Parts: sequence; C-alpha cells; structure tokens
Amino acid sequence: MPELPEVQTIVRGLREEITGAQIEKLQVIDPRISLPEKKIIGKRISAIERRGKYIVFKLSPSGSLIFHLRMSGRLLRVCAEGEGRYSRLVLHLDSGVLRFVNPRRLGTVEYSANGFPHELGVEPLSEAFTPRRLRGLLKGSRSPVKTFLMDQRKIAGLGNIYAAEALWRARIDPRRPANTLTPKEGHALHSGIVTVLKEAIEHMGTTFSDYRTADGTEGGFQDFLAVYGKDGEPCSRCGTKIERIKQGGRSTYLCPGCQR
Repeated sequence: MPELPEVQTIVRGLREEITGAQIEKLQVIDPRISLPEKKIIGKRISAIERRGKYIVFKLSPSGSLIFHLRMSGRLLRVCAEGEGRYSRLVLHLDSGVLRFVNPRRLGTVEYSANGFPHELGVEPLSEAFTPRRLRGLLKGSRSPVKTFLMDQRKIAGLGNIYAAEALWRARIDPRRPANTLTPKEGHALHSGIVTVLKEAIEHMGTTFSDYRTADGTEGGFQDFLAVYGKDGEPCSRCGTKIERIKQGGRSTYLCPGCQR
C-alpha cells in the first residue's frame, strides 16, 4: 500500500500537471463508485493536498474529491500498455485525462461537500510532530510500538515499510510496548520517522509491485531499505541476519542483534 512518501510524490506530480484544470466529464466505469456528477462537473481543481495516505482534490468553488489508493490503486496521467483496462474512473479535464487505475478494486474515491471527513492523527512531517508530542502519544499506548506507529489515529501516513525502517534506525524492537520507550528512545524514534520519510520522498517512494508516480515512473527508495523485505540478509549495521515475524497478521522485519 502506498504510504506517506508515495502519496506525497503522487500529489507533487499532480500539482504540477492538473492544478487549475476544469473537470469536463466524469466517466465512472466501476458501478461501486458513486459520485454526485452535477456537483463535480464544471468545477476546477484549485489545490491538491495529502492528508495521511489520502489524496485530496480541492474543487472551486466548493467541495473535494478524496482518493485512497489502498493496495494497488494509481492515479495516472499516462498508462502503460494494458493498464487502461483496470481504470475504474476517468476524469476528463480541459488539459487531458486522469485515470483512477485500481486492479484489485480496493482503492476508494468519494466526494465531500464539507472539508475532510476522516479523523486522522498528527502529520509526521508537520511542525506539530515534535519529540515531545510523540512521547506523549507513546505514553498513552500499551500496544507494540510498530502497531502504534501504524495506527492512523495516532500518526497519519505511516505504514508497514516506514514503521519498520524508522524502528531500525532508532534501534527499537517493534514488539516493545509503546509506553516502555525511554525519553531517549522516543527522541531517536522521532528522528528515525522524520528522516526516513524525507529520504523516501527524495527518491520518489518505494516500488515493490504496484506503486507508480502520476507519470508512471517507479520509485527508487527500495534500493535504500535497511530491513523491510530483507529477511535472511545481514544487517548493514551489525551483521546479524534480519528476521521476519508476524504482528497482527502482517510481516514485520527487524534485526535481533541491534533492535532492543
């Protein structure tokens, strides 16, 4: 699933391409998508923003289109051969088309007349996300720290990849209860979260299978991952073999040698 860096990369690309474009037609291909066409057609995309893992098209004079890509969704200006058959929604703009490609049909799109309707936690790249704010959130949770990091009600945008990478950078075992972290560990975790997200954005995100930027380009941060998907390989810091365990039915990667 695209996480904060991937979604931010898509938003950045779309801003350059379609901000100010007018929506001339909606072509709804998936019958499960229900949108009030009369409230959308004719409006301009005045701004494109990210909130957690959501992509928000602000419309002028009012309303928003809100996309969540889930496991395999993409918003593409350019489709590779064969991708078009998975289009579930096509926005016909006065500057071209934008396709919501959704092979597994898990991605969502909704219209909101009154702002952003979902309750999310603090944005980890915002000024509000301070070491002190993180420590306060950690103290209030007995969940395993990796589970805590992936709770979108606590911190918006982190998922499996970057939670694992941030914990490795902070030398923290993902199974530790969140409220057992010391102030020093909390500060290290804050640094790990912020730095890994910024570096991943610089490399346009991580591509393993489905993720592509708005122009169809793959991300490049998969070449810089330390633990995610590296089970059986030596840790680049201490040489211990990376392990894969299950947490909440999902794979978690860690180094048992230097994550405590």
